[in-house]
Amino acid sequence: MLCSMLLIFVDFYFILLMFLVLGIHVVFIYINLAMLFTLWSKPSFRHTARYILFAHMLFNDTIHLAITLTLYMLGHFHLFVVRVACAFMVLLSSCTFVNAPLNLAVMSLERYTAVCFPLRHSELATPGRTQLAVGLVWALGVINVLIDVCALFLTEPSFFLSPALCTIEHLQTGFNAFCFVAVSLIIIYTYIAIIVTARSASSDKTKASKAHKTVLLHLVQLGLLLSSFLYAPIESALASVGSTTIFIDLRYLNFLFLIILPRCLSPLIYGLRDDAVRPLHIGKRSTCTFRKVIPNFQKI
Repeated sequence: MLCSMLLIFVDFYFILLMFLVLGIHVVFIYINLAMLFTLWSKPSFRHTARYILFAHMLFNDTIHLAITLTLYMLGHFHLFVVRVACAFMVLLSSCTFVNAPLNLAVMSLERYTAVCFPLRHSELATPGRTQLAVGLVWALGVINVLIDVCALFLTEPSFFLSPALCTIEHLQTGFNAFCFVAVSLIIIYTYIAIIVTARSASSDKTKASKAHKTVLLHLVQLGLLLSSFLYAPIESALASVGSTTIFIDLRYLNFLFLIILPRCLSPLIYGLRDDAVRPLHIGKRSTCTFRKVIPNFQKI
């Protein structure tokens, strides 16, 4: 009797954890999609470099959350998929993982151009060039994994047709570490350059002050994304824990705080600071008033 009650409690506990992960994913995917719809519905948003990059951040995080949720559900129910499907999902997961810091670097450079080269900003940060930068971000994100996939396909083509248990641990750590270091240097450089410009007598100090706070925010967001690198080492350390139950509980916390939450914070961190996007986060307006949101081009 006691054993059966314990099994029921364990089953209920795991179901609760599953719905917690599912709920977090669904809520933030919905928030991202709502903000994307608003940004896409206004031509003024679609033709501004800053909002194009913000929309790309939301789009990238939405894909990452969707793929992460899919991989989590496959792992939770121990479902096997054909390796080509697994490779495709891991490719998307790895690309979006790398795209996030690269997009932050482009956003920092856009703010750097706006403050340090205000007369050329409209010339340099055109919608076409911004979209080209987004394309380069995806190219850099896909190239590392695509090389591995192509090499494996040429050497072992049957590998992709056999079933496999698909997990999230297939990220390319070395290439990702290089990208994060490069992005860190870019953001730090733009932050210092904006501070120097803000102290000059000829600069718009209010605009420069807002810009350096925004770039500092990019650096904080990059730090949150860097925490994802701790997932594998922490999980390896947790594997040495004697209790299987404790290991599973800590693994859930590790997954939530290091993989999921950094991606969920992007719309909240950036949306709450922007006068044009803030109504999406606070309940002062009804859904019908979202269409009246006007972008504030002076807010940096």
